[in-house]
Amino acid sequence: MENHGYVILDETNQRALFYYFVEAEIDPVSKPLVLWLNGGPGCSSLGVGAFSENGPFRPSGQVLVRNEHSWNREANMLYLEAPVGVGFSYSTQIETVDDKITARDNLLFLQRWFDKFPQYKQRELFITGESYAGHYIPQLAELIIQSNKKKMLFNLKGIALGNPVLEFSTDFNSRAEYFWSHGLISDSTYNVFTASCNYSRYVSEYYRGSVSPLCSRVMSQVSKETSRYVDKYDVTLDVCISSIFSQSMIINPQEVTKSIDVCIEDETVNYLNRRDVQKALHARLVGVNKWGVCSNILDYDVLNVEIPTINVVGSIVKAGIPVLVYSGDQDSVIPLTGSRKLVHGLAKELGLNTTAPYRVWFEGKQVNSVGNYTTEIKKFLYHTVNRQKVLISNCKQAKSFYFFVHSSNVCRLVVGLKFMVIFYHLRPSEELLMKLHSLSQRDRLFCSKHF
Repeated sequence: MENHGYVILDETNQRALFYYFVEAEIDPVSKPLVLWLNGGPGCSSLGVGAFSENGPFRPSGQVLVRNEHSWNREANMLYLEAPVGVGFSYSTQIETVDDKITARDNLLFLQRWFDKFPQYKQRELFITGESYAGHYIPQLAELIIQSNKKKMLFNLKGIALGNPVLEFSTDFNSRAEYFWSHGLISDSTYNVFTASCNYSRYVSEYYRGSVSPLCSRVMSQVSKETSRYVDKYDVTLDVCISSIFSQSMIINPQEVTKSIDVCIEDETVNYLNRRDVQKALHARLVGVNKWGVCSNILDYDVLNVEIPTINVVGSIVKAGIPVLVYSGDQDSVIPLTGSRKLVHGLAKELGLNTTAPYRVWFEGKQVNSVGNYTTEIKKFLYHTVNRQKVLISNCKQAKSFYFFVHSSNVCRLVVGLKFMVIFYHLRPSEELLMKLHSLSQRDRLFCSKHF
């Protein structure tokens, strides 16, 4: 089953969120519900998540073609265009939106979506996404946990955060070392990018409308050396020269353009702007003349990017909800170095011990793809993904697939987008860890049959 349309948040002010829902292809009754959120803030989970990354279809000319690696092969997928003002989601009132409003609206959306689809109310719920969803998801999960204390409405089983924005300074300032270590900037530029004006300072000044001459010079030099021909989301990718796709207007304020990478988005933009498609989707355009990948009318409080959410992740872990942070190691926007530092810092703060050492993991027969690494810390996990960015594009077809495996005390094992996600119950035993490693071996055999 496929369903799409609106959940009305406010009848009086005509505020509504658009969703795109696809059931699992096989036995959807037994499969979990996965809510997917793209970042930005202001970028579409429909256009990016569903139609460019992990949804069942991708536009090709005038038609849709199947994505054989769609996540709905093994999960019921719910893509939400949030906040209000993104994609087909709308409000007739011009308003400033921030993290708190977005979290509150997303919670209300879920409550009313479950009213429309009561058969999913008790279904296992996982929430995942990327980039600025490092704000969206923890804050939504926190509200769900608080709501469940009053009345158990959500069967939240885990969250997964891909290259997430979790702490402004740590995440943003890891960019300099990443650029330098990948040969994208010179030694001298690295020195001024760390000592004279780091990236968090530049972004902070930029969004306060007062970029200092020093930071302006430093960023000009960084931009000159990295050039517009490097895809910041995948520094190894052969980019489509027409433009460089950017999912985030906050994270990359200097590098935003009005253009969209034709290799990824042109067909999606053209497809979703067809009147017949909008009619079939039961979608409407309010306040805009054209559907866009990232909203140009959303008035988001950009300074919210400075609010840390790593502490919220900590509260979620303490509440017993499993958390995964995963990083594509070719993403320079939110590099893995910052995420690793934050995850291990949080583990130390919470007194959590490593249950399995840092080690390599393989995808299928790709035994030479050393560089996929994982470490398991009681209650939450961190994974790196070799030669992968934060999002999947059509420029470079990924061998991606997504499947869930049931085992004693293992909630879900997910392998997809060349990354692995494992959700544990709160306290995995040694016996469970042995089962998990055995399970991973069987899954590698499964991978080899499918590539």
